[in-house]
Amino acid sequence: MSEPDNPVQLPAGPEERSPKQTGDQESSFPRGLVIRLFAYLIAGHLFAGFLYLLFHIGAQQ
Repeated sequence: MSEPDNPVQLPAGPEERSPKQTGDQESSFPRGLVIRLFAYLIAGHLFAGFLYLLFHIGAQQ
């Protein structure tokens, strides 16, 4: 049999992938996770500060 005109490209096996693609690195987090975590921490602190301000103003009156 002859080779097809457009062979299907199979994903590279584990031996052909770089270490970053295999998921063997446990010390680094995905970039999207770090950005979301940072955004949630900032938003959480802003919300907590807003609640603190409301209680502080409410306690004075």
